[in-house]
Amino acid sequence: MQNPQTIDAVQSMLSDTGYVCGRALATVVFLSLRLGRPLFLEGEAGVGKTEIAKALAASLGRRLIRLQCYEGLDAASAVYEWNFPAQMIAIRTAEAQGGADRTALQKELFGPDYLVERPLLQAMRPDENGAPVLLIDELDRTDEPFEAFLLEALSDFQVTIPELGTIKAPEPPIVVLTSNRTREVHDALKRRCLYHWVDYPDFQREVEILHSREPGIADRLSREIVAFVQALRTEDIFKKPGVAETIDWAKCLLALDVVDLSPELISDTLGAILKYQDDIAKIQNSEAARLLREARETLDAG
Repeated sequence: MQNPQTIDAVQSMLSDTGYVCGRALATVVFLSLRLGRPLFLEGEAGVGKTEIAKALAASLGRRLIRLQCYEGLDAASAVYEWNFPAQMIAIRTAEAQGGADRTALQKELFGPDYLVERPLLQAMRPDENGAPVLLIDELDRTDEPFEAFLLEALSDFQVTIPELGTIKAPEPPIVVLTSNRTREVHDALKRRCLYHWVDYPDFQREVEILHSREPGIADRLSREIVAFVQALRTEDIFKKPGVAETIDWAKCLLALDVVDLSPELISDTLGAILKYQDDIAKIQNSEAARLLREARETLDAG
């Protein structure tokens, strides 16, 4: 599929995959595709940053390649490694046969047959369906040396393997970087990208998102769920629930054949939306009843 030619087309394209986004996010996605610039998304966990890359890959018919970042991730782990066990077997086989040409053997051992490609190298390879979508997820978990390497890789869309030389992407991948902002990402990397802060959606958009993911849910229940979660986000808790938790909670309630929320039911299912025991203990029983009452008052007032 060709890249969308308008911002409205971006919204429609993403909506077809179940991803509901506002015009501001659709605009930056459109510009990223039109200009060939990486897209850098920051925001709280669970607001849909990772899902935008999945939706782009699905809607454009492109391969999704995901680099999940973690503390200690280095360039070698992100680009390639050699298949050491296979190399050892080849060496022992050559020794057993005798008379092996050491130069030829070394060239073979460090050739394409023994190369294990990691996400960044995979994203540089040609693809018959077009350039893949490269998702670099939770970049804030890595350190500055990896950021510096990534800055160079995204500038030229090429990587160097000492034994094989430089490999350059015939067509730059569509790059989406995400960060939960547990630390600041260096400005030099951000300047290479188009930036967007992904916030919690407003009430109506979150209801739309919930219906797109769970089309069978009753309208009244979906509105109660969203109103309660949005009220919960105003509380002084350690980890506010994201849209992903809203959807998970709705799935749980549907599995229980729930038609109406109650304080007791909320207390029993809080583990679907809150992930810390202190938060769960704080919202149990009377607090759950208060938040449900406030949520219903908001709905009635609206």
